[in-house]
Amino acid sequence: MPERALEGLSVIECNRTGAAAYASKLMADLGAEVIKVEPPSGDPDRALGPFPGGQPHPEKSGAFLYLNCNKQSITLDITTDSGRQVLDSLLREADAIIHDIPPAEAESLGLSDGRLRAGKDLLVTTAISPFGESGPHRDWKAYDLTTLSAGGWTWLNGWPGHPEMPPLRPFGRQSAYQAGVTAALSTMGALFARLRTGRGQHVEVSAQECITSILEMTFTFWSYMNTPAVRWGQRPIHPIDFFQCKDGGWIFVLTIEEHQWQRLVELMDTPEWTTWEVAANRFVRASNWDALRPFMEEWVSQWTTDDLYKAAQAKRIPFAPASTLSQLLDSDHLKARGFFLEVAYPEAGKITQPGAPFRMSETPWEIRSPAPTLGQHNGAILGERLGLSPDEIKSLNGAKVA
Repeated sequence: MPERALEGLSVIECNRTGAAAYASKLMADLGAEVIKVEPPSGDPDRALGPFPGGQPHPEKSGAFLYLNCNKQSITLDITTDSGRQVLDSLLREADAIIHDIPPAEAESLGLSDGRLRAGKDLLVTTAISPFGESGPHRDWKAYDLTTLSAGGWTWLNGWPGHPEMPPLRPFGRQSAYQAGVTAALSTMGALFARLRTGRGQHVEVSAQECITSILEMTFTFWSYMNTPAVRWGQRPIHPIDFFQCKDGGWIFVLTIEEHQWQRLVELMDTPEWTTWEVAANRFVRASNWDALRPFMEEWVSQWTTDDLYKAAQAKRIPFAPASTLSQLLDSDHLKARGFFLEVAYPEAGKITQPGAPFRMSETPWEIRSPAPTLGQHNGAILGERLGLSPDEIKSLNGAKVA
């Protein structure tokens, strides 16, 4: 087997929101050993779903299974002194810990940077929180919707051209996953720095700042032009629009340069309306788009999505199908690249899930093991590695020992 990129690194994960789980997933899939510390009741994601047949089951949550391949699971009640002592023993052998427990609660659990790194100069500690560990919002409670809104995403994601309409939340835990990507990158940066300095360090990640930092040119609009970024409604040039094809699929048309428009006109067999003065150039078309759009709509509705896409490609016209999830799963291109893969789980059976969005020629990404069952590695980690007896392990997790 080829060497793995992060082989030899040991990471401890304590997950609450999916952010820590995603961060450590990225590292686990590259070969790091990730020990997932779950409360005796299990990681909250085990209750998140989706579940096969809609029946909740702690070993069948689609979210949990996707986020936790290549990891080991131990159960440990870190709200107790004995649990924290065991966690401290794990950290003495680890390179990093990643958690997404809010600052005030983390401090009450003894997970502050000072406590975690005491006597462990090489340890990297990464804490993900809604608003960071300083500032007036430090202790505000938040869910994904909160940090998406605080970061500015939901404002940009609303009804086009209608700022009076409410903001909209995109589906899924986008804020948590963006924070997870940042946490993984910054943790690996801190570990790389350790090679030069010989010391670990503390990394703090603000989910709000993760969202704000990816809003493209929104801040440039304001600082350069004193213009707030808006949800695109009436655009200054056209066509830039979505249209529905006869098979129900949607296609995006982006012919903003005149030579692109002329090729589109040829593809449409030069209908009369394209010769009118109100369609003379991209700026005039934009001013009259409410009148011109129905003509484009009618023409597109005579095509299937795939046929129109291929016809436009042949003439180098920028068209793009808007893929549904089922279409992505059935994509010939993604299949050819092996992006989706089937993973077999003990309870849930075989599940198709996304792979890695990158390729590494010498140290490839891989799924080595399915997501663990709850406490699956208690014996190996707590018993064999730390030397605890079966009764001690049971006692740590709140079970009475006869």
